[in-house]
Amino acid sequence: MGDDSEWMKLPIDQKCEHKLWKARLNGYEEALKLFQKIDDEKSPEWSKYLGLIKKFVTDSNAVAQLKGLEAALAYVENAHVAGKTTGEVASGVVTKVFNQPKARAKELGLDICLMYIEIEKGEAVQEELLKGLDNKNPKIIVACIETLRKALSEFGSKIISLKPIIKVLPKLFESREKAVRDEAKLLAVEIYRWIRDALRPPLQNINSVQLKELEEEWVKVSSAAPKQTRFLRSQQELKAKFEQQQAVGGDADGGDDDEEEAVPQVDAYELLEAVEILSKLPKDFYEKIEAKKWQERKEALEAVEVLVKNPKLESGDYADLVKVLKKVVGKDTNVMLVALAAKCLAGLATGLRKKFGQYAGHVVPTILEKFKEKKPQVVQALQEAIDAIFLTTTLQNISEDVLAVMDNKNPTIKQQTSLFIARSFRHCTPSTLPKSLLKPFCAALLKHINDSAPEVRDAGFEALGTALKVAGEKAVNPFLADVDKLKLDRIKECAEKVELVYGKKTGGAAEKKESKPVTGKTPALSGPGGDKETKDAAAKPGSLKKAPAAKSGGPPKKGKPAAATGMGGAGAKGKKGPETKEIFESELSIEVCEEKAAAVLPASCIQQLDSGNWKERLACMEEFQKAVELMERSEMPCQALVRMLAKKPGWKETNFQVMQMKLHIVALIAQKGNFSKTSAQVVLDGLVDKVGDVKCGSNAKEAMTAIAEACQLPWTAEQVVAMAFSQKNPKNQSETLNWLSNAIKEFGFSGLNVKAFISNVKTALAATNPAVRTSAITLLGVMYLYVGPPLRMFFEDEKPALLSQIDAEFEKMQGQTAPAPTRGISRHSGGSGDDGEEEEQEEVVNDVVDLLPRTDIGDKITAELVSKIGDKNWKIRKEGLDEVTSIINDAKFIQPNIGELPTALKGRLNDSNKILVQQTLSILQQLATAMGPNIKQHVKNLGIPVITVLGDSKNNVRAAALATVNAWAEQTGMKEWLEGEDLSAELKKENPFLRQELLGWLAEKLPTLRSVPSDLLLCVPHLYSCLEDRNGDVRKKAQDALPFFMMHLGFEKMAKATGKLKPTSKDQVLAMLEKAKANMPAKPAPPAKASSRAVGGAAPAKFQPASALAEDSGSNTMESKPDAKKAKAGGPSSKAKGVQGKKVLSKPNLKEDDDKSGPIFIIVPNGKEQRMKDEKGLKVLKWNFTTPRDEYIEQLKTQMSSCVAKWLQDEMFHADFQHHNKALAVMIEHLESEKDGVISCLDLILKWLTLRFFDTNTSVLMKTLEYLKLLFSLLSQEEYHLTENEASSFIPYLILKVGEPKDVIRKDVRAILNRMCLVYPASKMFTFIMEGTKSKNSKQRAECLEELGCLVESYGMNVCQPSPGKALKEMATHIGDRDNTVRNAALNTIVTVYNVHGDQVFKLIGNLSDKDMSMLEERIKRSAKRPSAAPVRQVEEKPQRTQNINANASMLRKGPAEDMSSKLKIMYRTYRIQNRNMGSHSETAHTVTREFQLDLDEIENDNGAVRCEMPALVQHKLDEIFEPVLIPEPKIRSVSPHFDDMHSSVASTINFVISQVASGDINTSIKGLAQIDEVLRQEYKVEVMSGHIDQFLIATFMQLRLIYNTHMADEKLDKDEIVRLYSCIIGSMITLFQIESLAREASTGVLKDLMHGLITLLLDSRVEDLDKGVQVIRSVNLLVLKVLEKSDQTNMLSALLVLLQDSLLATASSPKFSELVMKCLWRMVRVLPENINSINLDRILLDVHIFLKAFPKEKLKQCKNSVPMRTLKTLLHSLCKLKGPKILDHLTMIENKNESDLEAYLYRTLKYSMDQSGSKADKDTEKGASSIEEKASKAKVSDILAEIFKKIGSKENTKEGLAELYEYKKKYSDADIEPFLKNSSQFFQSYVERGLRLIETEREGKGTIAGSTGISSQIEGTCVPASTHTVSSSIGNTNGEEVGPSVYLERLKILRQRCGLDNAKQEDRPPVTSLLSKPAVPTVASSTDMLHSKLSQLRESREQYQHLDLDSNQTHSSGLGNTLASPSSAAANIDDLKKRLERIKSSRK
Repeated sequence: MGDDSEWMKLPIDQKCEHKLWKARLNGYEEALKLFQKIDDEKSPEWSKYLGLIKKFVTDSNAVAQLKGLEAALAYVENAHVAGKTTGEVASGVVTKVFNQPKARAKELGLDICLMYIEIEKGEAVQEELLKGLDNKNPKIIVACIETLRKALSEFGSKIISLKPIIKVLPKLFESREKAVRDEAKLLAVEIYRWIRDALRPPLQNINSVQLKELEEEWVKVSSAAPKQTRFLRSQQELKAKFEQQQAVGGDADGGDDDEEEAVPQVDAYELLEAVEILSKLPKDFYEKIEAKKWQERKEALEAVEVLVKNPKLESGDYADLVKVLKKVVGKDTNVMLVALAAKCLAGLATGLRKKFGQYAGHVVPTILEKFKEKKPQVVQALQEAIDAIFLTTTLQNISEDVLAVMDNKNPTIKQQTSLFIARSFRHCTPSTLPKSLLKPFCAALLKHINDSAPEVRDAGFEALGTALKVAGEKAVNPFLADVDKLKLDRIKECAEKVELVYGKKTGGAAEKKESKPVTGKTPALSGPGGDKETKDAAAKPGSLKKAPAAKSGGPPKKGKPAAATGMGGAGAKGKKGPETKEIFESELSIEVCEEKAAAVLPASCIQQLDSGNWKERLACMEEFQKAVELMERSEMPCQALVRMLAKKPGWKETNFQVMQMKLHIVALIAQKGNFSKTSAQVVLDGLVDKVGDVKCGSNAKEAMTAIAEACQLPWTAEQVVAMAFSQKNPKNQSETLNWLSNAIKEFGFSGLNVKAFISNVKTALAATNPAVRTSAITLLGVMYLYVGPPLRMFFEDEKPALLSQIDAEFEKMQGQTAPAPTRGISRHSGGSGDDGEEEEQEEVVNDVVDLLPRTDIGDKITAELVSKIGDKNWKIRKEGLDEVTSIINDAKFIQPNIGELPTALKGRLNDSNKILVQQTLSILQQLATAMGPNIKQHVKNLGIPVITVLGDSKNNVRAAALATVNAWAEQTGMKEWLEGEDLSAELKKENPFLRQELLGWLAEKLPTLRSVPSDLLLCVPHLYSCLEDRNGDVRKKAQDALPFFMMHLGFEKMAKATGKLKPTSKDQVLAMLEKAKANMPAKPAPPAKASSRAVGGAAPAKFQPASALAEDSGSNTMESKPDAKKAKAGGPSSKAKGVQGKKVLSKPNLKEDDDKSGPIFIIVPNGKEQRMKDEKGLKVLKWNFTTPRDEYIEQLKTQMSSCVAKWLQDEMFHADFQHHNKALAVMIEHLESEKDGVISCLDLILKWLTLRFFDTNTSVLMKTLEYLKLLFSLLSQEEYHLTENEASSFIPYLILKVGEPKDVIRKDVRAILNRMCLVYPASKMFTFIMEGTKSKNSKQRAECLEELGCLVESYGMNVCQPSPGKALKEMATHIGDRDNTVRNAALNTIVTVYNVHGDQVFKLIGNLSDKDMSMLEERIKRSAKRPSAAPVRQVEEKPQRTQNINANASMLRKGPAEDMSSKLKIMYRTYRIQNRNMGSHSETAHTVTREFQLDLDEIENDNGAVRCEMPALVQHKLDEIFEPVLIPEPKIRSVSPHFDDMHSSVASTINFVISQVASGDINTSIKGLAQIDEVLRQEYKVEVMSGHIDQFLIATFMQLRLIYNTHMADEKLDKDEIVRLYSCIIGSMITLFQIESLAREASTGVLKDLMHGLITLLLDSRVEDLDKGVQVIRSVNLLVLKVLEKSDQTNMLSALLVLLQDSLLATASSPKFSELVMKCLWRMVRVLPENINSINLDRILLDVHIFLKAFPKEKLKQCKNSVPMRTLKTLLHSLCKLKGPKILDHLTMIENKNESDLEAYLYRTLKYSMDQSGSKADKDTEKGASSIEEKASKAKVSDILAEIFKKIGSKENTKEGLAELYEYKKKYSDADIEPFLKNSSQFFQSYVERGLRLIETEREGKGTIAGSTGISSQIEGTCVPASTHTVSSSIGNTNGEEVGPSVYLERLKILRQRCGLDNAKQEDRPPVTSLLSKPAVPTVASSTDMLHSKLSQLRESREQYQHLDLDSNQTHSSGLGNTLASPSSAAANIDDLKKRLERIKSSRK
């Protein structure tokens, strides 16, 4: 037992894995105890066991397995991380536990499965159990079924999804094993408990005996609803509630709630498999169905009938099938077939459900028409069909068709239609049956209840009764206003009998329950509350003939009409409904009137009424008035009194005073009495007659207003206007219209008959009297306030002059809101008036749109037209579409009947001809406007196909489709689009365009909706797949849409939908959901106008603004909406939330403006030091993690709070990545201005940036890296050194990103690592990067190894830490890596080391396996033979770095020279590699023909100067270069306010300022430039310049031309003015060209002129003579660089090519000019590799072609200068090199390629480069001979050369050594001194070369150099450092030397000599002098001058830089590179240089 003790000592987790079962058993026991003991579910202890739990349950030893299962159960129950093990453990349980003989094992297995379900992993468990059902072992199957049953019975059907289980049930019933069948039966019974009869259809095909047994079992199942008894962890509150009920003993009411909570209604349809039937139709079906014999037609239909019996059908294109069935129903003479076809349609509708909706519109009218058949079986079949079809669509969609049939003459059709409507209403809810639908249906049904046929009447009653029951009395009563009591009772009786589909609630009852408050309680509710009470009061007495007064406790009777208005529930005429009923009077005879009047008026008064004396009449009137004033309302006989007034002389009264009194009395009676319409009709005629009277007009208007208040404005207005227009008096007409305008403002627009007015207004507009016309236009203006833009549609046919007046009036009204009505509203409820108004307006807009006279174009859509649209020939198709366009244009507004047009147009949406697709889209857009809201019914069959077009690859087609969809959605609302599966089916398509457009559209539309159909949930899975789409845009759009989906569906539903995703995807998606949850907007507040639009969807959105009311009026509206809306809105609370939400949003905006002014980083003295101390003393967490945990983030937040601006910190720690981007943008912006702040918070900034590395969002990552590049450039300029703390908390995380899959990111990270070496010792960097090579990510390993190689190469072996040996051994281990790139990187790195260090490497590496060693040796050999293998790769990479650095330097708004130090280092590195290649005779590395090779070399070398464009600035002192360009300060200040205050539109302001720039007056111009410069310097204003760039540049170069031609020649002008103007021009241009987005807008032509202007300026000798002229030229240099770098590269290249061509053709042009243009071109060629992808090559090649056409070979040969041609060839050669043969695909823009040699040249170049790469071997043999000789002589030669180099190296014998070397080289011209130079520093090499050259010029007397000895002595004394300090090199010299081209020609000569080529040709080449050096001085001389100036500079600066310390461990191999490591090293300490040279020499020895 000795071994026992061994395992006893092991820790628990190791015991559990032990090979001895006893050890495992013991381990499981202890683990069980441990698991029960740990309290903290998040304890790290749990994670140890993650991988072991599967082993616990699958233990091979049965005894141990039991214990293991117990332990596993405890683990799953208590561990927070247990969910991660679900899949593997559940599958272990299924395969290894369920087959165990021990019952206990199975029990535990089952418990574990259930426990996993409890911890929310139900789906994974269920998946494993379902897999288990396919196992061969019946035991396992039985156990799986049992577990499923148990899970279902405990957790319920909400958590266990039944669909997949039901799918496999039939298969289980077929099992041979009885046990399986029995268990399946028990499972089926359990399922039945939960879903009842929904289980029958899926099981109908099982064995009949089994089915019978099941039926018996099912009968026994108790009818009580099952309840969930076990709860998920997230359902704890449910659990508590359940336990409480159990304790009480199950309270029934609570049970009810619970049931709704727990048992979702399962739809059997959902559980079925869809069947595809279209392919199964008989082949000859379509022929047979058209056959003459009815039997054949019957056969065809029977075949379909069989197929459609499948309860669920696969969606597809059923259009043709529906079409033929419809034809049979409509046209077939055999009624049997009609019935059969109807059955088929019913089957289709039932099987397809919502997917059939798109065909519903075609079929419904046909079926309804067919109800004329009397045969019961036909009628029944048709009824079934239409009912099934109704369920697939909405009432809204088919309402038009149904209403059209309602007026049919055939009573059967009327009866059946009413019955259909009644059945349909039952399926509706108050929200799906809005007023807009009820209104037309009720109107039609009211005709039916008055029909002569009793069956029609009965059907009408039933339909109205159903409507009453569904929508509630409140909604329906207004439409039943004119129904007499008997009929009303009959309707109510029907209503009581109705059984609704959707539950028991009736609208009315529900509403009553909701609004208990009585009038006058809390103000918020009093409106709606009061309304409901009053409304019911109003409705009941409505049935009496004459009600004296309502005793309902409502307000006094006068308030009645108002209550109706306030109620907001009634439709247009609804308001007058109840009112009319109550005060209905029959006309009384004159006798009765006199009698009644006598009872209330004094006798004298009645007698004097018709007296001849006006005074008596006046007195009579006074008495009359008194009597009326004193009368009680109930006693006043209004009709009698007004008839008395109308008695002779009546309204013909001649005395105006009497008349005025009379009119006033009418007003009094109307106000004080119960004034009826009958009374009104007595007086109105007279009132209208007097309304135009000067004296009585105002009284007449007053009386009319009073009547309007009594009898409602709509009725009064109609009467008044009709009367006014039936008479001829224009004054009356115009005054009536004026009165009406006012009345509408006072009463509101509710219920007015727009149509009648419009026709009267049209009459008025045609009147000859201008006053009438003016009044009409004013009235239209008032109507516009209420109706909005649709009003104009009625007047489009008016004369243009009139129309413009109308438009002007509308224009005035725009933006105003309609005033709240002041009359005609109930006085008792404050809010309800507004409330009604809200709805009214909406009604009105709908009404108006409905009223538009619509043309029926159905008959114009002929079969001929439809066939045209579908023709094979596109031209004919186009004709067809053109015809449709003109039909719609002519009709303007059309009825929804458009025949077969939809199908025809749908076909064109996928036309191969894109022009036709676009035309179709514009037709559909037109159609939407023309048809208005009725376009709804076409959404499914036409709208959805338009969405498909959003996936088109062409941008313009997609844009057109989007516009069309928006136009449709505007008319239809969104509900139609979101219903059904169509949208989700579109989103499912994996088309990136479709996905991004559709998601973008949804993101725009969803936030505006208050509710959405549940079908939106179907889109969610596809939304998730879009979140992970390959296409970045799709992902972005999906992320943007996420919060809006969540806003409607809720986080829970969305999170649940992630269940079906792969685990990795699920985590990502859940993280995004969390993020979206934080940004989720609140739903739009319910009362907003959008509400009923979203539900009713009727009013086009564009009319919203016109009818939107002030916000506050909305607050009371909510409760009066139908209750469904109320439920959705979540009652008042949600409104409050919305408001709060809004406030919260608006606050920060207010604050932001105040706070953002200060610094973003606050300098805390010693803050950084304190933080370091805290971290060292472990007071805070050390920044070290694999992924950042919350506590780290919190800690950083706290640390930052003291030193980062609050608003910025909020952005930095926001949940949404877009805020991080904002924060980074701000940090970039403040980087320069807050250097000290940045440095003081650097540790925190770097830590925050490491957090960003863990974000998944690429845009954040890119922005982070951009910031880092700028940050490290700044730090190196500031000569800052990173602290250890900063480095260790940042570098490791940066190195992680080196392994990113994206190239761009890797490149950036490498560039940053590179820069870091300038602020942190390379040797320390080495350690971190070495760590990075241990990563699991192979890309990271490879990149790190490459970086190590670069470090060794740049800084020598000293960087290797802890020692070169260890480091190399570590690197060498990667040679055996399994990843190819890593192997290559390791080999390349070691080869690099070998190249630096020679054979010593093998010692350091130690033992390698043979395989690795052979690979290494092979690679070293290859690199020696053809160094293009390893080093060239780096050569490619390094220049790119150089480029990056350049780009960023410019972003710092400084000249590139500031970045010199780091750039030099990199260039230097590159240069050394190139040099090494030369040493190994790597001419082969160039794959260009000899002819071109020379060109390229020369040009490249010359580029030393070109990089900076302008090397002529050599003579200038350095420190001046960065003096800022002078822009006059004070000017700007005085100007700026002026610029902001210009109130005219921005564009015109800018145009004005730009015109000032080109002004001839210098001051005006400077002023303009200063303003523009100010705009450009303010980031938020920059975009206003967009679109004006060309214009601005034209103005500037015109100004330059003006200066050149005029100002400069003007003697009187002060030249300082000119310099100022130049400074301003150049300053603002530099600012402009730093803003890349604007710079890219400059077009080719403008760039050409601009470059012309700038180069002319550079060459203008007069400028140099100006004071400060030199500075101007320097600034121009800088500007030219910026222009080349920032403008659009295609335009720039194109401009330069054209400019070169012009300059060569122009005789006047100076050669200097062309030369500078070429230098610019070379510069462009240099950066081609970076920009090649952004360049439009077709255009460039076209320009080259034009150039070559202008300069054919012959012409060029006559040219003295061959450089232009070589420049062009270099460009072409670079393009060939970069694009390869693909370059030939870019010749598309050239019409005739034979006009120039371009194509031929490209072919030649390509062919040659192919040959080159194909025949490397031949090259080697070619060179073989010379290399063998060399090898032979190497031995002797090397000794002599070594000796010579020794001399050169020693201080005393330098000259002697050089002379010897010169002699030696002369003697052995092919001797190779390269190997000796190879290992020396760059500095030494250039020194030797220069020495040789000087000796050569001395001896051969080529140059005329005066004091050559003096120079050489100076050289000796100072070891002249390469002149990196001339302006030109500061702008970007490749290798730090500033030398004229002649030097390179020399070098070239030497190389040619060495290769045995003759140099004759070279001699006569004119030297390409540097840009502005005076041509008179020979080149060599100029370079000596340079040396002189250099040396003097060095001496001057020597004193200043005494303190410069140099990092000694980097000196080893980096001669020059480090000397210039800091920007301030304008001339490094000379003593230092000497010392270091000594050191280098001694190390060489």
